[in-house]
Amino acid sequence: MAIIPLDGKKIGKIPPGGCRLLPDPYVLVTKREFPMQYAILCYHDENVTSAWTKEQDDAVMEKLKKVQEPLARAGKLGPVARLMPTTAATTLRKTQEPPLIIDGPFAETKEQLLGFYLIDVQNLEEALQIAQDLGKVNPGGVYEIRPVGYFNRGAFPEAVGA
Repeated sequence: MAIIPLDGKKIGKIPPGGCRLLPDPYVLVTKREFPMQYAILCYHDENVTSAWTKEQDDAVMEKLKKVQEPLARAGKLGPVARLMPTTAATTLRKTQEPPLIIDGPFAETKEQLLGFYLIDVQNLEEALQIAQDLGKVNPGGVYEIRPVGYFNRGAFPEAVGA
């Protein structure tokens, strides 16, 4: 293992007997290639999904679960979240000082962001295949696939040398 500070510069190795204390903010990583993380953003017309009966909604969720389970077993599935309706949203607009805070929905598009998946895969093609699998079981859903960047650069290097 190597000690990697959040600026990404390698500063040393953990001694064979281990290390009891490490100064913050360091991330311990083992030598390996890191897969790429992608967010799969799930959009749908909220008026359509809110009109589903409980049985219809449960059926879609069960089908989505069947796509998720093999990903979880393979260690490729990160957090999955279903967002509350836009009527539960609060929007902060920084177009003025102080910022404007708006209660309730503020959706200017036909589809609203209803949830997301975070996945660890090798490349965009694998992420697209997962999105296609999700799309096959979710009638009318739209999936946007985006690579995930890290706020703390260097915390997750592409590869760590021994």
